Amino acid sequence: MNQSSNDVSAGDNGDDITVVHLMRHGEVHNPEGVLYGRRPGYHLSELGRKMADRVAEHLADRDVTHVVASPLERAQETATPIAAAHGLGLATDERLIEAANVFEGKTFGVGDGALKKPGNWKYLTNPFRPSWGEPYLEQVVRMMAALGAARDAARGHEAVAVSHQLPIWIVRSFAERRRLWHDPRKRQCTLASLTSFTFHGDKIISVGYSEPARDLVPSHLLAGAKPVKGKSKAYGA
Repeated sequence: MNQSSNDVSAGDNGDDITVVHLMRHGEVHNPEGVLYGRRPGYHLSELGRKMADRVAEHLADRDVTHVVASPLERAQETATPIAAAHGLGLATDERLIEAANVFEGKTFGVGDGALKKPGNWKYLTNPFRPSWGEPYLEQVVRMMAALGAARDAARGHEAVAVSHQLPIWIVRSFAERRRLWHDPRKRQCTLASLTSFTFHGDKIISVGYSEPARDLVPSHLLAGAKPVKGKSKAYGA
């Protein structure tokens, strides 16, 4: 589903329309292949910087008046060229941070990673919460608050908020009234993608998704991302 989130029906007051683009950061330099989560010190790779520049070019002619990012380095570095393209300062919102995960700093796999150790199996007992990290509902609460803050900072214009895959997918699922537990391989939130929330006043009226840097994303990272079937649903409708 690569649709624009900016189509507003005739008769709507343009002054009441605000768009907040939740952007996932670009590729990270992570040669060890660990689950870095909220750990500091993980920066964009050279390819990740190209992704950030590509999205900055894509949004250069848009009415962006506010740029904000998670405090983690990879998000800050992704947001920097976007803010610069619009002559804006870069704000930081702690609520946009990656979801907490008990496996941070470890490789994660069945055969050669954290899942091989029986001591970690206790964290896998409840996929609905989930038991291995920050509860989905807590992610919804903080991400909805961050969305609202970005909306308020850019009333009548557009904002870009750089965050991380899981929190973006969870808040989108909530807005579209889908269940929060899911198969991680099927998240539609690739590197440097934009999940765009259109507000009429304080109400979300549509959610769109686009991938301005898709041609830069390694093919193996695109294989599992399947389009979400059905129309977007409005939050609070």
